[in-house]
Amino acid sequence: MPESSHDPAYNPARRKARRRALDVLYEADIRQIGMLGVLTARQKISLREPEAPKFSEYAVALVEGVAGRREEIDELISTYAEGWTLDRMPTVDRNLLRIAVFELMWGEGIDAPVAISEAVELAKELSTDDSPRFINGVLGRISDYSGRW
Repeated sequence: MPESSHDPAYNPARRKARRRALDVLYEADIRQIGMLGVLTARQKISLREPEAPKFSEYAVALVEGVAGRREEIDELISTYAEGWTLDRMPTVDRNLLRIAVFELMWGEGIDAPVAISEAVELAKELSTDDSPRFINGVLGRISDYSGRW
């Protein structure tokens, strides 16, 4: 069920922050460059150009968190994405999973169902028809492992 303004867990500012973080992770992944370098470049652009999207503290925290724990995050995804390697996943899915795993494992004040639901909703908007189900399954298994469900 899509989140709406009637859902007490829905936070449009956080969803926007997740999208901004996804933009950075996606660009870094596609260009095969560092996440923090892309973040810094994008922040400079947003300061220089008034119409450029701004970065909230939460978007910055997500990118920095994923960058700082990327090896651990990728290991969890690889372990629980049964039959899939990271390289075989669509780039959007891989980076949505990275954000959600960071929130599941190390996010403060984020309930597991919210982190999973947000990743699934973004996958519905931005990825393949099969992606929401795939992302939900991987994150559900990781959530079970983490004990935060």
